[in-house]
Amino acid sequence: MAQTVKSKEKEKKVVKVAVFSTKNWVSGSFNVVNKKYGFELTYFESRLYKKTAPLAKGFDVVCIFVNDQVQEDVLVELKAGGVRLIALRCAGFNNVDIAKAEELGIGVVRVPAYSPYAVAEHTLGLILALNRKLHRAYSRVRDGNFALEGLLGFDIHKKTIGVIGTGKIGQIFIGLISGFGCRVLAYDKFPNKELEAKGVKYVSLQTIYAESDIISLHCPLTYETYHIINEYAIRAMKRNVMIVNTSRGPLIDTAAVIEGLKSGVVGYLGLDVYEEEEALFFEDFTEKVIQDDQFVRLQTFPNVLITAHQAFFTHEAVDNISHTTFENIEEYMQTGNSNNLVLPPKSE
Repeated sequence: MAQTVKSKEKEKKVVKVAVFSTKNWVSGSFNVVNKKYGFELTYFESRLYKKTAPLAKGFDVVCIFVNDQVQEDVLVELKAGGVRLIALRCAGFNNVDIAKAEELGIGVVRVPAYSPYAVAEHTLGLILALNRKLHRAYSRVRDGNFALEGLLGFDIHKKTIGVIGTGKIGQIFIGLISGFGCRVLAYDKFPNKELEAKGVKYVSLQTIYAESDIISLHCPLTYETYHIINEYAIRAMKRNVMIVNTSRGPLIDTAAVIEGLKSGVVGYLGLDVYEEEEALFFEDFTEKVIQDDQFVRLQTFPNVLITAHQAFFTHEAVDNISHTTFENIEEYMQTGNSNNLVLPPKSE
């Protein structure tokens, strides 16, 4: 299903934008912001991947989200159809073959910081809900069960928090969790001196695994961070550790964390992202049977709390995503460049 919103401006060539993975909140926000830019927007509910790539023929720009897949075969199709720019309305770009895009002369832009506060605050919310079992307590009281058995939590005060990744989101999360009077350990390839001055100690991953009561992931997905939480990492962790991931699903090896839950090493697991989420998240499966056995297995654990990639989802974030996405498109289409242009890593 496609719906087209045409600009009234006729003086200049109208930029045609195909917006994939469209939901009501996307089109609603985009239509408001587009009053300033006058792009011709066509909304597609489907995700962008090999089978849907022909839908982009004749467009100047394709606008995509986290679970659209734009690898080499899709890029070749887009180039043949006249696409000049891929506009990501998210920060991550691991779902796009950046090197191939550059080779084909297709620009890639992103939204690097739509609301780091939203993600950091959601992370804290998952920690509090998991610890004090708020999701279970809510259901009990709704059913008239006021017993406290099984709802015992722990003081976060004085616990050791391991933060993997200290970019903007990680920094804000550290500020929030520090308010509980915690000891904060951090790992990042590029330590932040301001955080160190505030008492954050940068350590190795092994130290994070061995000493943390709570481990929170805030790093991008790269070949180095893929399955950064794996069987060997879990073996090194303290028993009953809490792991929270609001970054990218493949940072955690799902099979390994399930074994960790079964053994009791992983005492709490909070996920806003999931390794195979593209087949599930942002869709309604209420009346369908979920075919992902590992996801179904995760849902059977009482100490697992999963939200469907909603950490970013605040009014402020959606507004910032829309404005930055349109600014990126306007800048690139006029100049061939953008402050938020994504380039492939330089070979050493």
